[in-house]
Amino acid sequence: MPPEASNSASVEAVENVTATPAEKVRKGTARRDRGNRSGFTTGANSAAAAVAATLGLVQGQVPARIFCRLPHGQETPFDINDGRVEGDGVPLRAHAVSIKDAGDDPDATHGAHMTADVVRIPGGGGQVILKGGAGVGIVTKEGLGLEVGGPAINPVPRRNISDNVARAGAPILEVGDSLEVTISVPGGEEMAKKTLNARLGILGGISILGTTGIVRPYSTAAFRASVVQAIDVAARQGQTSVVFTTGGRTEKFAMRQLPQLEESCFVQMGDFVKAAFQTAIKRQMQHVYIGAMVGKLTKMGQGLAVTHAWKEAVDRDLLADCATEVGAPPDLVEEIRNAETARFAAERLALLGLTVPFHRALAIRAMKSLRACHPGPYQLTVLVCDFDGQLIVRVEESEIV
Repeated sequence: MPPEASNSASVEAVENVTATPAEKVRKGTARRDRGNRSGFTTGANSAAAAVAATLGLVQGQVPARIFCRLPHGQETPFDINDGRVEGDGVPLRAHAVSIKDAGDDPDATHGAHMTADVVRIPGGGGQVILKGGAGVGIVTKEGLGLEVGGPAINPVPRRNISDNVARAGAPILEVGDSLEVTISVPGGEEMAKKTLNARLGILGGISILGTTGIVRPYSTAAFRASVVQAIDVAARQGQTSVVFTTGGRTEKFAMRQLPQLEESCFVQMGDFVKAAFQTAIKRQMQHVYIGAMVGKLTKMGQGLAVTHAWKEAVDRDLLADCATEVGAPPDLVEEIRNAETARFAAERLALLGLTVPFHRALAIRAMKSLRACHPGPYQLTVLVCDFDGQLIVRVEESEIV
C-alpha cells in the first residue's frame, strides 16, 4: 500500500506533554506506540498447510498442529484447520488450511486461509510437484523471476514448500510415488486488489511470498522489494522511462501529466528514493521523472535515502532558504524556519502569490541533491503538485544553471 494512503500520514503523533512557552513540541517529538508482535508470510503458512496435508497422507489423518521449517531454518508450530483425507485404505488426497496471522503488521492477507491440497500419484517418480490454485495470482509479465503463465509463488517459498513436503512425505516419495501440491487462497482475488500485483502483471490472486517466513511489524522490506520489482518489470518490457511517485495521489497526478507513457512506467517508490534510483540506473533507464508534493520534495532536497517521517524531520532551514530566494519577507521566513511542516511554508507563500517560484526553487534543490547522490546517464524531470493533485510546476534538468 502506498505510503500516502497508509502509515506515513499518522506516524508522527505527539504524546501528551506539558511544555513551557519557550519549548516547542513538534511533529516527530515522539513516535506512535506500535505493536511489536511478529507474524508469518503467505509462504510460511502455505508450507505449513502443505506439511499438514502431506502428513495426512502418510499417517492417515491430518494433524491439528504441525511443525514447519521456515526458510531461515527455524522449526515453528502452526495450528491446522479443516484437515481431511480421502481414499479407502491408502489415502490418495489430503486437504489442510493454515490461517495467516500477520502479527501487528498491517497486511492485506492477514486472516487468509492458506490452503493446501496434496494428491498422491502412484508411480510418479518420487517428485514434489507444486501448483497454484484459485486465489493465487498468475504471472503475465516477464521481470518477476517467475515463469509467465505460472503461479505467483516466489522462488524462496516455492523451495521451502517443496523441501518441507519432501521431508514430511519421505515414506511416499521413497517408494517412487509423487506428491502434487496445490496451494489456493479463498478470496485471494479480492485481497490482491489491495496490493500492487496487477501493476506487476500478477492477475487473479495474491502472491505467495516470504524470504524468511517471518513478517516483522510495520516492516518496510516488502514495500522496498515491490519498488525494485516494479522497475525490473518495466525494464523487461522495454521501457526506457520510469516515473517515481510517493503514493497514490502523486501517481494519479503524474499519469495525467504523462499520458504518453505506459502504465508499467509508473512506480510508487513511497519513501525509498535510494532503492528506486539505484535500480533505475542499474536497469539503464534513460529518463527518470519524479512526481511529488512539498514535503517529500524537501526530503529529497535533503539528500535522504529514505524519506519516511521516522527517519529524519523536514529541514526547515532548506524551506526558509527557498522562501528567501523567491522574495518572501523576513518575518515570514522566520515563521517558516520555526514551523512544524513543509505544508505551512507552501500555504503561507501561496497567499503572497509565490507558489510557483517557491516550488520551482525547491524542485531545483531536490534535483541537484538527487543528481549528487545518484549520478548516472539519465535525464531528470520533476513534476510538483499541490495537495489536491493539481500541477504547480514542471522542472527539467536543462533549466538548472
